[in-house]
Amino acid sequence: MEKHFDINEQGLSVRCKLCYHKDISLIKYIVISAHGFGGNKENRSTAKFAERLTSKYKEYAVICFDWPCHGDDARKKLVLDECMTYLTIVTEYAKKEFNTEDIYLYATSFGGYLGLKYIAEIGNPFRKIALRAPGTDMYEIMGYNISEPDRVKLEKGKEILVGFDRKMKIDRDFMEGLKKSDVRNYEYFDYADDIIIIHGTKDEKVPFEDSVSFADKNVIELIPVENGDHILTNPKSMDFAIHTIIEFFAPEE
Repeated sequence: MEKHFDINEQGLSVRCKLCYHKDISLIKYIVISAHGFGGNKENRSTAKFAERLTSKYKEYAVICFDWPCHGDDARKKLVLDECMTYLTIVTEYAKKEFNTEDIYLYATSFGGYLGLKYIAEIGNPFRKIALRAPGTDMYEIMGYNISEPDRVKLEKGKEILVGFDRKMKIDRDFMEGLKKSDVRNYEYFDYADDIIIIHGTKDEKVPFEDSVSFADKNVIELIPVENGDHILTNPKSMDFAIHTIIEFFAPEE
């Protein structure tokens, strides 16, 4: 079952989708799904994950939401602080609406970066966290997709357009924010037992070696997906990732 809704807080409107089995009153556990850069809450792999999770564990639900400037979101300029605000709004909504502290995070790529930034700079409200191909060197990754003319514009204090199907504005402050909030400089030892990283060994967008280094430094379990690309195009690779995350999020007996 799916339910679309907006959370209107702090002058913002966060566009969300709730995925659950059949009966909302049974929900005890919430997984917040954070998509990657250029994605949206209607991501097919997330829908598959939500369907399988809620079919197996009927007391679980998944809240997908659009980051600022993504999907159906109304904003035009991407600001890191607003991304943090969105994640706070969704997390607090989940706690209040479903009367639970059992909140999990499933985050991919740029969403994984934002999740790591959040728990290091704001706090960790999540019981467990599964990261798929997290952008631990987000400043460098974003820079790969910026042309030389656009770099010059940024240096002059001008805005540029980035993105895929939907374009959004960024400026020098955004890029400087990525450099300043380099998650590789934070320590995650206190949360390591409750985090897993899943990453394709042939990822063409976020280097697999980045996750190897990050996981090793923070003693986080890294689960390689052999020959997997960034979006795990091979259905068997995606099925493996989904199964692994579902088992990691399984209720404790």
